Amino acid sequence: MPALPSEKEFQLSSTAFFGRTFSEYLEFFPLRPEEWQDRRVLDVAAGPSAFTAEAHVRGIRAVAVDPLYGYPPATLATYVQMDYTRVLAEMRRKESLMLYQRFPTIAAAEESRRSAAARFLADYETGFLHGRYLGAALPRLPFPDGCFDLVLCAHLLFIYARLFDLPWHLAACRELVRVSRGPVWIHPLCGPDGQAYAGLEGLRAGLSDEGIRSEIIPVAQGIFAGTDTTLLLSRPPG
Repeated sequence: MPALPSEKEFQLSSTAFFGRTFSEYLEFFPLRPEEWQDRRVLDVAAGPSAFTAEAHVRGIRAVAVDPLYGYPPATLATYVQMDYTRVLAEMRRKESLMLYQRFPTIAAAEESRRSAAARFLADYETGFLHGRYLGAALPRLPFPDGCFDLVLCAHLLFIYARLFDLPWHLAACRELVRVSRGPVWIHPLCGPDGQAYAGLEGLRAGLSDEGIRSEIIPVAQGIFAGTDTTLLLSRPPG
């Protein structure tokens, strides 16, 4: 039986439909929008993030996947209201894990995330019809090998370490690399306690055995402890 969650860690019984702004993506991924114009970028487990809507406006051929895509906008808006309530309540309960470099208060972070959800919902119906939003979930994605120039995955791997074991993480990383002909960026690398994911070295070793290179990249510290690194995955050329 797995150990019970500690009172000193972020606790959610299921993954949350929770999103972030385009500008936040530029902080925790080393992404320069002008370099990705007219290129295919995939955002995995995107939730109600604004990245794909804003990337589309900037000429990036972005696609987002999430298990909830396919539901009507009103249903997704309800998920936003429910999950934002429970995540923000947990943030306030675990204030010892919160850092205030990007946002001065949890209220400021909430305002940013709600603006991201509003931007997503405004784009979702049209974007879904045009193939920008697709219902799918790791560790199996409905895309051919190497069909994206860049693949992003934020706030799913590692942070839900109590919901997904090491073999799942290995399969998920393998799948992210499979659908990318370029880099794969995963953020953050901490578990729900704000400490480095306990299985990270084992994961990197398993990926290396399959010819997948990994590199830890320092990034700007986020609002949650331990969110100052991003994982870069790639296959050797040739």
